[in-house]
Parts: sequence; C-alpha cells; structure tokens
Amino acid sequence: MTDVLRRGGGDLAFDDHPLLAIWEVTQACDLACAHCRACAQADRDPRELTTDEGKALLARLGEMKVPLLVLTGGDPAKRPDLVELIEAGTRAGLTVAVTPSGTPVLQRDQLARMRDAGLARLAISVDGPDAASHDAFRGVEGSFAETKRILDDAREFGIPVQINTSVGSHNIKSVRAMADFVREVSAVLWGVFLVVPVGRAGSSLLLGPKRVETLLEELAQIAKEYPFDVKTTAAPHFRRVLMHDRNRKAMVGVLEDVDAEGVVKGPRGITDGVGFLFVSHVGDVFPSGFLPMSAGNVREEDVGAIYRESPLFTRLRDYDSLGGKCGVCPFRRVCGGSRARAYAATGDVMAADPLCAYEPKGWNESSAS
Repeated sequence: MTDVLRRGGGDLAFDDHPLLAIWEVTQACDLACAHCRACAQADRDPRELTTDEGKALLARLGEMKVPLLVLTGGDPAKRPDLVELIEAGTRAGLTVAVTPSGTPVLQRDQLARMRDAGLARLAISVDGPDAASHDAFRGVEGSFAETKRILDDAREFGIPVQINTSVGSHNIKSVRAMADFVREVSAVLWGVFLVVPVGRAGSSLLLGPKRVETLLEELAQIAKEYPFDVKTTAAPHFRRVLMHDRNRKAMVGVLEDVDAEGVVKGPRGITDGVGFLFVSHVGDVFPSGFLPMSAGNVREEDVGAIYRESPLFTRLRDYDSLGGKCGVCPFRRVCGGSRARAYAATGDVMAADPLCAYEPKGWNESSAS
C-alpha cells in the first residue's frame, strides 16, 4: 500500500492521489433503503455524466495512478453503458469494482459481460442474515433472494465478491449471524459501514459510542476467526482498536510506536478526503458520499487539482486541524475520526467524532478551548 502514498511533513499522507475513488454513476435504484445517503429514486437523472464524460473521468483517474475505482449508485446496473464504463476503467489501468443493488435489474448475461470487460470485484449490500431482516431494511420484498441469486452467479463466473453491511440499531444484534453469512457466500471481504445520519438515515439508526466500541472489538475478533478480511467505513477508530489488539500495552496507555509528541505513528487510514474521493452522478467532487460538501465539479475543473489543492481536501488531510478530543487524541494520525459524522452532528467538519468512546489521557471537554 505504501507505494501509493507520498511522504510529507514526516507523515505518510495521501496528498498526491487517493487510494480509492468512487463514482456514483447514477442515483436511480428500485430499492427504498431506510438509510440511503442518495435518497435514490426509480428514474435516472438527465443531468448524469454522459458516457463520454464518464470515460474522460476514468482516463484522468488512471493518469493520476488511482489504484481502486468503485462504480456505485443508486444501482449502477440501471445505466445501460455500465459494461462500457467497466471496460474503459480497466483500460485506464484502474482496478474496477461495482456495487449493484439486489434487484432483478442485474441479470446473469450482463454480469458475464461485466466480467469479460474486466470487473475485478462485485460488492453487494446485505443488511440482515435472512430475508425478513434484509428486505425490511431495503424496503422491497424479494431483495434478499435477488441478492443471493447475484452472489451465486458471481461465484460461478469466478468474480470475487464483497459483502457490505450498514450496522446500526436495526441489526446490531445480528453481527455474528452476518459474519456467518459472509463466510457462507465465500466473500473475500466484509465491509462494515457505521451509519452516518445523511440522506434518509435518521438518528434512530445510530449506535451509542460505547456500543460502537464493543462492535469494533467484536469485528477485530471476527477478523481473526473468519476466512475473510474486515474493513470499516465511517468508523476509522477501528484502526485504533486493531492497534490495541496487537499491542496490549496500549490498553493501559503505554505505546511503543509513538513520536516525540506522544502521537501514534503510522500511515493515515482511508477516510473522508484522506486517500478517498467521491464523484457524484452530476460530477460534483466530495470527500466521501457521506460528507455532502462539494469541492468542485469535474465538468469545470480537473479532478486531480480538486483532490490535491482544494481547501476542503487539504484541510481534511491536516490532522493538526482536528478539533475537540480528536485534535488531542494520540491516534489522530492513524484514525482522525469520521469527518462525515462530525459534520452531520455539529456542522463542523473538523469536530470530534461523536461516536468514538475513546477518551485521550488528560482530555477535559469543559476546559477545551
């Protein structure tokens, strides 16, 4: 991974280009998910980036040496040029993944064409270990069965699959059952998303900080026990939990891998605007899909310049600009907190992540400036 990082100021930072770019090719989707950040609708937006504009974006991301690209939605299978876009991204040197919805839209023959065009991974969302729980959250009966069908086809075609799960109050008691499901379908990675209150997602879906900490500790244990990798989105403090797990001395406040200021060393984790960018269906560039602050538009500006030079992105990559307890946390280099959740909760993109239970030594919120 370090070959895609650039060293600056003594810290490994994603200053030159992101490790992961996500393009929301459409907001059209036939599901009605309770947490949808895009508030997706059934019909495509006529303002979407055209095929030619999309190919130009993919070529530019390739020139930037972005290793990983995800074509997402909505439901990307609602775009008739999806196979053409996968082919263009692969030709540009990108490793291309697609996140279809669990609906009848993506059929077996199209999936085969996607594979032949260079699709590297299929990532599909499953939010409950059975049809009743998943379909209730996704808002459409039969979604679980369609998801299983797509997963079966992908496995038959030799396409690696990833399961994405949004964890919140609706399914927190099913984490182990979900891990069993991920193993059952032979997924190579489980992407666990901690709900951010944006779009349709309301605060009722959120977990409390202590419950989040317990969840992250459980995920660390699952990562040891199960045959797939585990990563989190909107929960960068998982990196702190993993470091604690590897170095038990950290549990009593003693860390060996620290600098002279007591800040834990190591490369930054991928989070909003840090090694990560999101391009909307109309070309707006955001630090992530959960942080609705646009730094520019690819129809008007170079996406590389936006990522490298825009005040929003450069500020997000400056861990010394973090506020609250995140600003004094010894793990701020390797974590940084969810900027999207901080913004949703406070309106301040650099505020402390409200769902982190960790209290830095000596931190006193009442005396903070």
